[in-house]
Amino acid sequence: MKKRTNGWNRRDLFRVGAMAGAAGALGAPAAGAAKAPAENPSVYTALGVKPFINTTATLTINGGSRQLDEVIEAVEAASRFHVNLDELMEKAGERLCQLLQCEGAMVTSGAAAALTHATAACLAGADPEAMQQLPDLTGLKDEVVMPTWSRNQYDHAIRTLGVRIVNVDTPDQLAQAVSRRTAMMSMLGDRWEKPPVTLEHLAEISRKTGIPILVDAAADPLVIPDPYLKRGAALVAYSGGKIIRGPQTAGLLLGRKDLIRAAFLNSAPHHSFGRALKVSKEEIVGMVKAVEVWVTKRNLEAEYREWESWYAHITREVTRVPGVRTRVNPPRRGSTFPTLQVEWDPQQVGITAGEVGAQLLGGEPRIMSHAAGEGFSFVIRPVALKPEEYKIVAQRVREVLEAAKGRPYQPPKIAPPAANLAGRWDVELEFVVGKARHLLVFETNESQLAGTHIARLTRGDLKGQVSGDQVRFTSTLAYEGNRLEYAFQGKIEGNRMSGEVDLGEHGIARWSAERHRGIRVTRDPSRA
Repeated sequence: MKKRTNGWNRRDLFRVGAMAGAAGALGAPAAGAAKAPAENPSVYTALGVKPFINTTATLTINGGSRQLDEVIEAVEAASRFHVNLDELMEKAGERLCQLLQCEGAMVTSGAAAALTHATAACLAGADPEAMQQLPDLTGLKDEVVMPTWSRNQYDHAIRTLGVRIVNVDTPDQLAQAVSRRTAMMSMLGDRWEKPPVTLEHLAEISRKTGIPILVDAAADPLVIPDPYLKRGAALVAYSGGKIIRGPQTAGLLLGRKDLIRAAFLNSAPHHSFGRALKVSKEEIVGMVKAVEVWVTKRNLEAEYREWESWYAHITREVTRVPGVRTRVNPPRRGSTFPTLQVEWDPQQVGITAGEVGAQLLGGEPRIMSHAAGEGFSFVIRPVALKPEEYKIVAQRVREVLEAAKGRPYQPPKIAPPAANLAGRWDVELEFVVGKARHLLVFETNESQLAGTHIARLTRGDLKGQVSGDQVRFTSTLAYEGNRLEYAFQGKIEGNRMSGEVDLGEHGIARWSAERHRGIRVTRDPSRA
């Protein structure tokens, strides 16, 4: 008997139905493999942007996964004609329902847009006045109940409508949190985990109250019929630009026919809250084509085997360097495919992951990777790789690691601190637009820093290091479902400090700090 995980088995993962028969309203895929279009990077290089080999798979910032050739052809063909968007969305929805065996379906401009449209549908329905009122929720239900474990940065797509998210940690808290103000319950897809509050817990409440459930399954593969809908969800959002390999800016919203209709009315091309989240005729056709190919031609098990053969080749290459080892990680949420972990002994290979990543991206051809930071490992993800690129990746990674073999990693030398930073510091951050006042509270242990970063809305721990008159420290501030990362570096000048702070995806800011009058706090080294 095959082992089951969270109520799923391997057969469930790869079951895609038996819909390979008749062509649909938008046309079935051709019997043979699509002819790959000619590759010419000049559209990027003419702008001064140099493409790279992508080992980060589905990250939006790196272009998402590799679109199917059939999708590229469908998008190009669709661009040559004009159609009515209402008619196209209706027929595309019918075809998707046929392929995916669901009641309702629509194409969206990505999974985040699907979350927004779904929330609007649950708040305003198809009432024109209520739709125009959004995001003003006066007189409307204004709360969404969500398991705390499920909170993440994509909650913003739900919160953008002005709702208050009510966190719950247990089934009892869930039962108590639901009220007349609850418009919707929402959660991440839980098929990869065993969380304390599951879809079954939400479904039990939904059956009693009629409150719809929205599941964010952005990175999940499609399973037919949809398992989340079978377990009680009313709406499920998927990304088109991940494992499905459709247009990067497209997604799917599946579920109850009435709620899907309301979601569409709340979206573009209609003048409702979702007007800005426009999906084009090309993306609609491309997304339907990707689903057609998924159902009628793709074999995920075969793709997994191919990727694992790539990993075997990479392993043979990189483990030629003494101290380097690899392992294949199984699929999980966010990486619904096997990944390859490459790691090395810093006593035998004296280079950090961040240095590896910089050399891979700075070489020829460029390789974008997950190699970052001060550690000694990184993950390779396969979905965006073209055939044969894995050989280039294997060679380049081996060359970078081989160049650092035979010498232990030497951490940067730390000079005695030029000043004791213990205590409170008033900080001003100057962004590209706008300023903010924060407070830093440092504890010191020789050159090591610890303490608290207090911002306008939240606070978090900080840690760092002082070397001479140079200071570096990082902090993480949690707000709603997101984690805001701050990486400070600067120079100490008496009772002042100044420098730059890297805000990750939010850019770079300048910072300056002055010592706040108060008691210094110095950690006892014997208790560190």
